[in-house]
Amino acid sequence: MTDQLTPAARAIFEKNVLAHVASLGADGEPHVTPVWVELDGNDIVINTALGRAKARNLATDARVAVSLTDPDDEYSVIAVRGKVVAFTTDGADEVIDRLAKKYLDADSYPFRRDGEVRVTVKIGIDRVAQQPQ
Repeated sequence: MTDQLTPAARAIFEKNVLAHVASLGADGEPHVTPVWVELDGNDIVINTALGRAKARNLATDARVAVSLTDPDDEYSVIAVRGKVVAFTTDGADEVIDRLAKKYLDADSYPFRRDGEVRVTVKIGIDRVAQQPQ
């Protein structure tokens, strides 16, 4: 294990691959959900809506795990453990629009709901496991 993403791992983050984010609920129960993802320097960036389980969990317990599988090689896997280092609504609509461009080639996120408040979560990396290494 390492605490840095390799160039090969960064290349997987650039692809249209769903990441799976594991957070912990109030009772310590795990919650896993697929998400769109990007990197901001050495931080992993995801976006969700306030009120959702993952948003509640990540706002109250900073511990998180993220995994990705290369869509071009199902045996190339990245597993990250880290902590939430930023949780903000500032600029979150722009982030979800950028992710919609990456994943859907849409100029704006097409699944917005009335009254929905988006939140961007940045995850600092503590440990990285990658196969193959």
